[in-house]
Amino acid sequence: MSADIEWVLLSYRLPREPSTPRISVWRKLKRLGVAQLGDGLVALPHDARTREQFDWIAAEVEEAGGTATVWLGRPATARANQDLADQLRQARAAEYRQLVSQALQALRDGEDRAAARRRLQAELHRIGRRDYFPSAERALAAEAVAAIVDSDDVTVRGDDR
Repeated sequence: MSADIEWVLLSYRLPREPSTPRISVWRKLKRLGVAQLGDGLVALPHDARTREQFDWIAAEVEEAGGTATVWLGRPATARANQDLADQLRQARAAEYRQLVSQALQALRDGEDRAAARRRLQAELHRIGRRDYFPSAERALAAEAVAAIVDSDDVTVRGDDR
């Protein structure tokens, strides 16, 4: 990974009360899969979509009586850039591992396979939208979801129970 990746950052501050706007912003940032750099400072790799999302959230913060600024920047070192990308990669990898566990649990519980696959495919898609630096867990999760309907005797790689 090169040190010249550009990041979009959102610096924001919201009043403590009412708490509803703070919760709403927090949930939106969580859905985007942001890297938390500090209190009220989050980052994502810069592209048109992430910039637009941060612009919308900044407007929401300001409408709620807070302050927000969207920044574009690059870490000063390749190591800092790598650490930021790793933070995002590890967070998504954990989500993919959880999805594999859910797929295995659905099989063990005898859940309706078509319903389980639809539910898990939707979650796989949601995670994929915030997966900016794909890891090996992504393929494993896709394999686990596909296996729900494709086989009666399913063994998913990584199931070491």
